Amino acid sequence: MTPQQKYKNKKIAVYGMGKTGQSAVNAFKKLKARVYCWDDNTNLRKKIKKFNYELSKFWLNKSPVDYIVVSPGIDIKKNKLKKYFKKNKKKIITDLDLFFELNKNIEIISITGTNGKSTTCKLVEKILKTAKFKVKTLGNIGEPILLSNIKNKKCIIILEVSSYQLEYSKIFRSRHAAILNISPDHLERHKNITNYIKAKSRIFLAQKKLDNTYINFNNKHSNFIKKIFKSNNIKSKLNIINKFSYKFLLKKIKNKNFDSTSNLENLSFAYKIAKNLNISDETIVKAINGFKGLPHRQEIIMSNKQLLCINDSKATSFEASLQSLINYNKIYWIVGGLPKFRDYFSLKKVRKNIIKAYVIGNSATFFVNQIKKHIKYKVSKNIHNAINDISKDLNNNHNIKNTILFSPAAASFDQYVNFELRGVDFKKLINRKFKQKLNV
Repeated sequence: MTPQQKYKNKKIAVYGMGKTGQSAVNAFKKLKARVYCWDDNTNLRKKIKKFNYELSKFWLNKSPVDYIVVSPGIDIKKNKLKKYFKKNKKKIITDLDLFFELNKNIEIISITGTNGKSTTCKLVEKILKTAKFKVKTLGNIGEPILLSNIKNKKCIIILEVSSYQLEYSKIFRSRHAAILNISPDHLERHKNITNYIKAKSRIFLAQKKLDNTYINFNNKHSNFIKKIFKSNNIKSKLNIINKFSYKFLLKKIKNKNFDSTSNLENLSFAYKIAKNLNISDETIVKAINGFKGLPHRQEIIMSNKQLLCINDSKATSFEASLQSLINYNKIYWIVGGLPKFRDYFSLKKVRKNIIKAYVIGNSATFFVNQIKKHIKYKVSKNIHNAINDISKDLNNNHNIKNTILFSPAAASFDQYVNFELRGVDFKKLINRKFKQKLNV
């Protein structure tokens, strides 16, 4: 049965009218379905009226809907319709499910994990493009997947997928499904690490014999992921990713982006996926050496004999910041923001790398309590003050090369709309403070 046949004249409810919800409405309209829309935000409802969407409190309709699409950001267990969703859980489908139904004959590479998803997606994209594949990257890293009109069936799709998207997916399947790593994240929604891992593991539940699953066996949660894989009798080929074992490649890599442990881990996945697509080592090396990395992820914004400045604004948990703290020395660390639920800082392995921390954001007390027994610190309140405080401290310690590391280990929403704007602000302030002084 084609999607047109399956959904024509069916009643579809879309709950949550952000970009993902709007893309779902448009997709179902093209399939001739009857679509009812709702968002709890009054201003958003007013805004989308001009799109001629049918706004309806679908849960009150006498005639029940056939399918329900819930925006990934909405927790069905914690909203006013939770009883309705519990009763109708079997009707819930995701944008991933519909995307798969519309593109069953296209090769899909899906990548999830706690850290490194975007970088790995772009690295795989770079390798595939260098190998002359037609490729498109979608999902959290790009436009909503249902906005993409894929006309060329030979195009390979790379999807960055989140636990929120995967949590309620039922039929989504990809030829290559990777779980990069797992560390505690989004626990305010998933409640515990077990539920979080189960949500992530849904990425491979619909796979078949000719498909490939990639799991990081250096990660402490990998055994549980493997247990889920085996207990669900998954038929796909399991690719075990250990520490970067392709040492012959490392000698040929002339790209500073791969000096960090985390990017070598990302590269391990990208390399294995590329080899399963029969791409030569020569092409892979060429792509790696031309890879520029993504902004706000251990981004080097200034480097000379005196100072190294790193923008790692994307690090929104301690586990994410830990990768940078391991990777650099003599660190003046700017940390703080909106802490992740139940996040915990373990500085034993990295405190020798840190000269001092500068705490920013509205939750300074949380961060001070996490670090005060291990490293020196100062409460700077915001990035501007932190950079000024660091500048003063550097005047007393200018004979060695130091690192200014902006790796907040927290979300941005207490002071910034998103991590991108936070990172841009840091870069502007660093350039204003040090560019002329250091003649960079």
